[in-house]
Amino acid sequence: MLFRPYRAILVGGRRLPFTPGLIPRNQERLAQRISNAIMSSLLTPDELHKVAQRLLQTERMESAIQWVLKLALDQMKVDTQQKTAKILAGILRDFVGQSLPRIVGVLARRDNFLKDQFNQIFDQILLEYHLTPAQATQLADWVVDEAMPPDTLRLGIISFLTDKNIDILDEGFREKTSGTYWVVANLLGAKNALVRLRSFCIEERSACNARLSELIVALQLQDRLAEWLGSLSLQNLPVSTVRQLRRSFRESVRGYLQERGVSVLEGLNNSVNWNETATVILNRLQASEAVVASLDVVSQELAIILERYLERDLERLVEQAIPILNLDRVITERVKATSPEALEEAIQGIVKSELQAIVNLGGILGLVIGLFQSVILVFR
Repeated sequence: MLFRPYRAILVGGRRLPFTPGLIPRNQERLAQRISNAIMSSLLTPDELHKVAQRLLQTERMESAIQWVLKLALDQMKVDTQQKTAKILAGILRDFVGQSLPRIVGVLARRDNFLKDQFNQIFDQILLEYHLTPAQATQLADWVVDEAMPPDTLRLGIISFLTDKNIDILDEGFREKTSGTYWVVANLLGAKNALVRLRSFCIEERSACNARLSELIVALQLQDRLAEWLGSLSLQNLPVSTVRQLRRSFRESVRGYLQERGVSVLEGLNNSVNWNETATVILNRLQASEAVVASLDVVSQELAIILERYLERDLERLVEQAIPILNLDRVITERVKATSPEALEEAIQGIVKSELQAIVNLGGILGLVIGLFQSVILVFR
């Protein structure tokens, strides 16, 4: 009668008494009471807090985080659609194209922006840099052949020998010379020679260029220039000059970043193929032994961080999780959705031995009481 019949029996449209059984007839109320009993006695917030503490031990969290990291690394290796590369490319494109220019624009306004880094670059690269003999020779050839060919020198001489400059040179030559040079300067003067030189450069273009070429070869200008460039070094300058150059270098770079840093970074962002760059980075990370070796350290550190966070907020999180999980409703719906047959089987399976013991005890008690009553009746 507790369980059967499982369903109501109708006769003439009326339900027979004691159908269905007690538990099937009150299954909804039973489900609610079971849910209330479990939530009020078994799954209390304190018990859930203890369960969460046992589940979220540092060793378990470390193993779980390490498993997730390895799974992500394996997923990157089998990513045939390059989804990870596309995501990383989008992150890099957004960072370099938008976030980094804003950061640089703000930080470049500070006086100490990358001060130590710029000083280190100046000291370790610019200050110790020397041109190799091949570089010095190549640069000297470029200066003589491209930057300052004979025709350029000729035009430079013409531009320099203006009437005003000729007068200044002539007066200086007359005033500052002495001895034989004074006699030549005051009797002949330099003005006439300089004027004739200017006229020669203007009127005899080809001849002037040829004379200048011969002069460059005769003076071995390329060799001298290459030798001078090879010996050029900032270390030969006075300490005060080097310090001033370092400060000027830092200020120039900082000013350039303030004015054009944003546009340069935006142009860099547009010119870089971020999809290809992301693919190269991911391929390098997949084959990197350092990444695999660092999984243990990363998972351990993340587990420690989570442990510290949960020590402070685990109780509050459990209290917030209980309404979200809605365990009482889940229990109620599961009990209501269980068929009477399955419910009977489950209850019988749980308390079969206990119910059998009660039956046996009831039989023994009934037999003893019956015998005792029989003895009393006989004596009466």
